[in-house]
Amino acid sequence: MDRAGADAPLHQRRAGSGDGNRGQFVTGPEAGLLERYAQAVGPDRVRRNVPLAPHTTFRIGGPADLFFRARTPEELCLAISAARELGVPSFLLGRGANILVGDKGFRGVVIRCDIRTLEFLPGGRVLAGAGLDTFPDLINATVARGLGGLHHFVGIPSTVGGAVWQNLHFLAPAPARERTMFWDEFMEGATILTPDGAVRRVDTDYFRFGYDYSIIHETGDAVLDVSLKLVPTPIAELRRVIRENLAWRDERHPDMWLYPCAGSIFKKIDGIGAGRLIDECGLKGHAHGAAQIFHKHANIIVNLGGATAAEVMTLIDLARTTVARETGYELEAEIGLVGEF
Repeated sequence: MDRAGADAPLHQRRAGSGDGNRGQFVTGPEAGLLERYAQAVGPDRVRRNVPLAPHTTFRIGGPADLFFRARTPEELCLAISAARELGVPSFLLGRGANILVGDKGFRGVVIRCDIRTLEFLPGGRVLAGAGLDTFPDLINATVARGLGGLHHFVGIPSTVGGAVWQNLHFLAPAPARERTMFWDEFMEGATILTPDGAVRRVDTDYFRFGYDYSIIHETGDAVLDVSLKLVPTPIAELRRVIRENLAWRDERHPDMWLYPCAGSIFKKIDGIGAGRLIDECGLKGHAHGAAQIFHKHANIIVNLGGATAAEVMTLIDLARTTVARETGYELEAEIGLVGEF
């Protein structure tokens, strides 16, 4: 799961497209606006016409007009604030999970959060930068110190900021797996950049966490760092849970090196899994082009190699219309759609 605090569209609009750093760049008045943005954040730090597919777990997506990698909180604040002040469409990117980028790419600037700081404090407290990968980086580091909590989320692609955006979650340990474990259970607070440019320290209650939800879906805040309170736990016990959770995922989820994907496509409906409904309609394994409804989990669409966003959207529309016709349920997308399709 990912949004770097998150993969949240701050603005989106149309413009030209390109291919790689040498592609056709935007011309006319918008080119001047993008150039002003580049000058504001540092022209040597901005890449132009960058394909976004390699920056997403789906391995799908056209080019961004501009691409900026923010390595510090100060750089992230500058990059976001400059886009807002100039009116440049912008998108904050983490691991690129839970999103589908359009084949025509993103008109404006994609800001990659790459704040990877990590500090261990007394009392099981941890301060982590928003761009740090939860797995393997953060989970491995905390497990090595005998600190439990985050180990439940092993194998889920996300940054720390993305974990806040989506309230990262997974089933409780085997054998009971009697409930869902949520990220907010181990979080004390965060530093955020608000839409008006203020840097604030807020506690966990500020985020109004829910299932696949935090308040930054509505506010447009960007997470800079997160404070966590973890539980001292024997390392052998932590590793046992990790092994069991990875085995559980391997039985049901695609190997993302072989089958790139964005995770679950649709939300649950009244406690009923969307995958169950899609499977009941006989769509598991159905393919369109190089995109396929995964044969083990019908709520996941995989990239068989060279899939396009258009092919994925065809399967999404097929699942929606078929489930509505056959069951009466209306599927709602969980993944974010980014850019031009």
